[in-house]
Amino acid sequence: MTTSTRGAAKTPAVLVLEDGRTFRGRAYGAVGETFGEAVFSTGMTGYQETLTDPSYDRQIVVATAPQIGNTGWNDEDDESARIWVSGYVVRDPARVPSNWRAKRSLDDELVAQGVVGISGIDTRALTRHLRERGSMRAGIFSGEAIAPESELLARVQAQPHMKGASLYEEVATKEAYVVPAVGEKRFTVAAVDLGIKGMTPHRMAERGIEVHVLPATATADEIYAVEPDGVFFSNGPGDPATADGPVALMSAVLERKTPLFGICFGNQILGRALGFGTYKLKYGHRGINQPVQDRTTGKVEVTAHNHGFAVDAPLDKVSDTEFGRAEVSHVCLNDNVVEGLQLLDQPAFSVQYHPEAAAGPHDAAYLFDRFVSLMEGQRA
Repeated sequence: MTTSTRGAAKTPAVLVLEDGRTFRGRAYGAVGETFGEAVFSTGMTGYQETLTDPSYDRQIVVATAPQIGNTGWNDEDDESARIWVSGYVVRDPARVPSNWRAKRSLDDELVAQGVVGISGIDTRALTRHLRERGSMRAGIFSGEAIAPESELLARVQAQPHMKGASLYEEVATKEAYVVPAVGEKRFTVAAVDLGIKGMTPHRMAERGIEVHVLPATATADEIYAVEPDGVFFSNGPGDPATADGPVALMSAVLERKTPLFGICFGNQILGRALGFGTYKLKYGHRGINQPVQDRTTGKVEVTAHNHGFAVDAPLDKVSDTEFGRAEVSHVCLNDNVVEGLQLLDQPAFSVQYHPEAAAGPHDAAYLFDRFVSLMEGQRA
């Protein structure tokens, strides 16, 4: 990525998709060029949490909400230490942010972090195109980076695909750290960081859990050195088919029958550890309005998602695995994609979405309580 920031608001920009479709607009954020997988997010709010979600590493995010930036940028809502999206696409950027918590504009923050974006394009047409053709490689070019379209297209098509990409180690912490329990400490959890969002250990801390966040390269010995009551595997970017290390680590946890909870990438890792395959979705689920049914209770939840891959597990039967019987516990009501797994013979479960709800609805907050219940049961 090359960037500059001078005169961005009036600088022409172009978005080029790998199938040759182009959209022309104005630079938003930094000026220069960037590449990534073009995906769309349907969230009406929460752009700050979206941009700082490590699961969006190497992705150019298209906001389907027509106006972005109204509430500016604050110093409290980041889900990690930086913006992870490789590019940002909006239709109508707010001219003036207005919120009592705002410290600066979204445009200013994109410039400060060198994130190249584009505004003033028909994001509805772009989203329809991605739904019909599928998520694909793309590039945003502005200012001096603009060249003949044939040249830009060739540069986009030279970029790596998301399928087969191993990214979780890029975004994970390199050093272990501890998030202390809020109030009385009840449990200790070892959380394997595959791209964890900041709100996730906070939700556990609210329930009296001391969370030891460990690097993606952690070993079983390092997990059990903290004497955990439970083990958590986080969300993260990339193709789960490349994550042999985390799969082996989760298998070691399952062998010891320690209470286990995984979300998003962690759900895919559990799927692989149980012997199921994974596959790339046509355009994925991203946003904070995805309907999911908890098949164990029949309840329908509105949930927050960010995933382009899914677990290939049977919806209509209980499966026998190396670690006992397993079943699909949650399913997306839009397309029947597997949204959760649970073991029936030991305390382990996972979901494909984000129960920490940052941003998003709080329908799925009970899943942290379900994890607490597993640890209480194991202790008893």
